[in-house]
Amino acid sequence: MRKFGIAILSIIFFMQAAKAQPKHTLDKIAGVVGSSIILQSDIELKYATYIAQGMQPNPSAKCQILQSLLTQKLLAAQAIIDSVEVKDDEVDNDVDRRMRGMIQRAGGQDRLEQFLGRSVIQYKDEIRPDIKEGLIAQKMQQKITSNVNTTPQDVKKFFDGIPKDSLPTFNKEVEVGEIVFNPKLSATEKEAYRTKAEDLRKRVVAGEDFGSLARLYSQDPGSAPNGGDLGFNDRTGFVKEFTAMAFKLKAGDISPVFESDFGFHFLQVIERRGEQVHVRHILIIPVVTQESLTRAKSKADSIYTLLKTNNKIDFSSAAAYYSDNKDTKFNGGMLLNAENVEARSTYIPTDKLDPQVALVTDTMKVGSISKPFLFTGADGKQGYKMLYLKSTTNAHKANLIQDYPKLKEYANNEKVNRKVSEWFEKKRKETFIRIDPQYQGCPTIKDWGTPTTTPITAEVKP
Repeated sequence: MRKFGIAILSIIFFMQAAKAQPKHTLDKIAGVVGSSIILQSDIELKYATYIAQGMQPNPSAKCQILQSLLTQKLLAAQAIIDSVEVKDDEVDNDVDRRMRGMIQRAGGQDRLEQFLGRSVIQYKDEIRPDIKEGLIAQKMQQKITSNVNTTPQDVKKFFDGIPKDSLPTFNKEVEVGEIVFNPKLSATEKEAYRTKAEDLRKRVVAGEDFGSLARLYSQDPGSAPNGGDLGFNDRTGFVKEFTAMAFKLKAGDISPVFESDFGFHFLQVIERRGEQVHVRHILIIPVVTQESLTRAKSKADSIYTLLKTNNKIDFSSAAAYYSDNKDTKFNGGMLLNAENVEARSTYIPTDKLDPQVALVTDTMKVGSISKPFLFTGADGKQGYKMLYLKSTTNAHKANLIQDYPKLKEYANNEKVNRKVSEWFEKKRKETFIRIDPQYQGCPTIKDWGTPTTTPITAEVKP
């Protein structure tokens, strides 16, 4: 938390410096793309963010920032021509998502507003145009590369083009399945938490401020500091119980207390906008008891015994039927490589495994199932799980047989990057681009400027 506070203060220092310095230092125009301008203060603010993220001071990074802004402006300009748009709801969602993250890391809305020197509402209004333009640019780039297709012949050509002494080495990888048993409270054990949520709801209905109670009592760390506000979301943004409740109420309505996998909630609809709803909520999370953990272990032990003694049920079927992890149970219990989720790769480098999983699988044989063991999830909650080691692949030089999915991804990325580069090369020659002399020595954009004898506008007029 302290680290983020320092980061925010670094950003604010640059923002305040931008206001304090003469216009010819920070408020001059650093670049022009068609009818759009890029201010020096835009670059300074993004550079401050770069430093705040833990990167070492590096003035050349400003060249990269300007290049990024130039490409965003080019894409956004083409998007207007091609009628590529983003909905206001998409922008609102992205702004809200970013703000919730900033509020959480800053330790509350009040602290963030203190750091920013302005209200969250003001700050959201300031960043909204840039976020909208960025989303439009992303959509435009996706359109440019939408017809890129990578065939097996492309993959082989890509692989054959890699010098043999430059072939990448892939670390040892494993395929691991899991069956998770989360402790479940009995109705009696849950009652105290439901009652607490009911009592808070009664206080809201009686006239107490929803936001204040959320800040004091809600146990959702992402929204509590913001008064329980979750921003705008569509039907895919919530768990099913929450969605069902949020989308059947009218603006201003307060829901009854209901239960989801997270605990007991009640919510208030702030605004409905088509298939988007803006809500705030209060969450009470039941605490796992030792008795519920004991029950989870007992169930895990019985399923382990079943798998060891009954050859009519395999691990995949048992995971689909018994596992409490919804992210893996419908995948036969198999864990996915977090760095290659889109390809749904089940091959995970051992150095990327959860340490708890790595410790257990390190002593397992291929095809074996571990005994149930106690684990602690990323949310701090405990449960039991058993693991299945499906395969291991030792560290090796890349080859087409073992590594085709990875090589296909690399080959596809190369084609996408080439397509984008060709588009930019053509488009920048067709578009009026001016770059301030301060940046004309940047290697990556030194040839971007349109030849002209007219000097770039030196300052932004108030």
